[in-house]
Amino acid sequence: MDYKIELTEESEQPVLSMRTVTSVSNLPQVLGHAYHAIINYLQQKGLQPSGPAFTAYYNMDMENLDVEMGFPVAKKIPGQGEIKSSVIPEGKQVSCLYKGSYQECGPVYEAMTKWMQEKGYTPTGVAYEFYYNSPEEVPESELLTKVVFPLT
Repeated sequence: MDYKIELTEESEQPVLSMRTVTSVSNLPQVLGHAYHAIINYLQQKGLQPSGPAFTAYYNMDMENLDVEMGFPVAKKIPGQGEIKSSVIPEGKQVSCLYKGSYQECGPVYEAMTKWMQEKGYTPTGVAYEFYYNSPEEVPESELLTKVVFPLT
């Protein structure tokens, strides 16, 4: 498959997020809890996210995934409890918009990794996924996920 891989320079993005370690089998419940808690917190403050939900993967250990889940916000907002104020760092990023099931996005990661190697770019080791819709809204085949690798 042919993927449209892009290199961009991005500004720092404030976010509200929660970070935890979980197994891949528990990930849907963990994501649901985090997104629900953050949306509730934003609503209490009369605010909305400024972009789509995201998950940052700090490793690929399927039994002990180190993940950060959250939403971009227009400006830095203080966290509360397990909800933290954080940022997606500024800098060069490689991204690709993928359409289809979450379980079948492995080839996107492989294509992006090959592209970065061929162009001489080094990823930071963190991978982001931004979710533009959800399985509650559309069939799996219509899911839109932007995969992003920040570069060193």
